[in-house]
Amino acid sequence: MSMTAGPGARPRRRSWVRWLLVALVLLPLLEIVVLIAVGRSIGLGWTILLLIGMAVVGTWLARRETGRTFGALRRAVDSGRMPTDEATDAMLVGLGAFLLILPGFLSDVVGLVLILPFTRPLARRLLQLVVAQQALRLRVVAGMPTGPRRASAPGRGDVIEGEVVSEEPAPGTWQGPTRLGP
Repeated sequence: MSMTAGPGARPRRRSWVRWLLVALVLLPLLEIVVLIAVGRSIGLGWTILLLIGMAVVGTWLARRETGRTFGALRRAVDSGRMPTDEATDAMLVGLGAFLLILPGFLSDVVGLVLILPFTRPLARRLLQLVVAQQALRLRVVAGMPTGPRRASAPGRGDVIEGEVVSEEPAPGTWQGPTRLGP
């Protein structure tokens, strides 16, 4: 699949890559600005103590929620149900734990939103919406059908596409020796 619009055209860059690069540059700078502002407001010692306290509380909360999330994931799989919410929660808790351990107040706030059980459902729905939109966009770009595909035959109900696999060999094919020895 070509990413160019025509001869001599530059390849289109995905907008999410640009946003990711901007975030990787701006977020650490914002963290530093917030750390300096908090340090000036409450003092260097209290700022460091607050950062260490957030890392300790974040680690404890991450361990607790990781256990709960993976327990729910295991129960969903054991019951035979598709664990979409539970798998999404496991990813969000992992990312939230990572953000809580990083030094910085902004990453701590985002990490708490991703880990806390009463704010995680909002983050889960947002992530699932973004993933669904990306999947739909990729299907449209690839020319694949975007909705459920069902064919029907008149008077016969739905037709399910499939392949018939015979367990018996086709007639006239060699099967090898049927008996060993004299």
